[in-house]
Amino acid sequence: MTELIIFFDQIYKILFLLVPVLVSVAMIVWLDRRVWAFVQKRRGPNVVGPFGLLQTLADALKYIFKEIIIPASSNKVIFILAPIVTMTLALIAWAVIPFSETFVLADINVGVLYLFAVSSLGVYGIIMGGWASNSKYPFLGAIRSAAQMVSYEVSIGVIIINVLLCVGSLNLSDIVLAQQNLWFVIPLFPMFVIFFISALAETNRPPFDLPEAEAELVAGYQTEYSGMMYAMFWLGEYANILLMCAMGSILFLGGWLSPIDIFPFNVIPAPIWLILKILFLFILFALIKAIVPRYRYDQLMKLGWKIFLPLSLIYVVLTASFLMYFDLLPG
Repeated sequence: MTELIIFFDQIYKILFLLVPVLVSVAMIVWLDRRVWAFVQKRRGPNVVGPFGLLQTLADALKYIFKEIIIPASSNKVIFILAPIVTMTLALIAWAVIPFSETFVLADINVGVLYLFAVSSLGVYGIIMGGWASNSKYPFLGAIRSAAQMVSYEVSIGVIIINVLLCVGSLNLSDIVLAQQNLWFVIPLFPMFVIFFISALAETNRPPFDLPEAEAELVAGYQTEYSGMMYAMFWLGEYANILLMCAMGSILFLGGWLSPIDIFPFNVIPAPIWLILKILFLFILFALIKAIVPRYRYDQLMKLGWKIFLPLSLIYVVLTASFLMYFDLLPG
């Protein structure tokens, strides 16, 4: 009986986390479109529901009722599995994100490694979708995406080392608590900038949306997908974007910590602060899409391998040297 209670308790916690994440994905799509409209002096979604808030729901219903077409020449099993893998990996990563000191689904000591491992596996869903479609454009989009994601994961990994040197722990809650006196965005500001740009490339967001370059590859690895299977890729992509915003908030912006420890800031619940920081970073994501033109692919790879990687490696040496010289390395 006790085991059954524990089982249902875990199911409740999982649903309590996943349902808000899925609802948030729907809402940030609306926010994304509203930000683009604001920058380009358009109205954006404004008809379906108040301020167009139900537009994303209407789009989701359209995907649910649209016919799923599987190409006759495709590898049907892998074709079906690809969007499931993409969405599942995007959602399970949220298990270790701490919304407060006590509100986290899995407070594991290697939370950073877990996030890095799960986000690295995300490329498999894209490769599976592109290859299983048995079509040239999706395959080229998948290869582009794989190369892009692997390239920028290297820079992100090195950037995270800077944070770990300052904290001495792989636990995400410990990283947040280590920023009680000073958010890491101040001493590690260059790394925050590189992390943010690398997150754009990691999630295939403009100006690095080369896998989905419509003038060259139609819609990239998603070209042959329709209906709910296409929507699952879309859900996975936006869940990954939110995850990167959450990682940036936790690693550099103090996570759930209040910026000022005075009334009324210190009475706002901790999860609200993390959500506000995630929204702030996401708005920056949306603004960049509306403002910055798309890179060429050679420029994208040059930026990752010839600029970001050397800079992040040099900063690791500088950070370690500074901490050792002033005897600030964590015990």
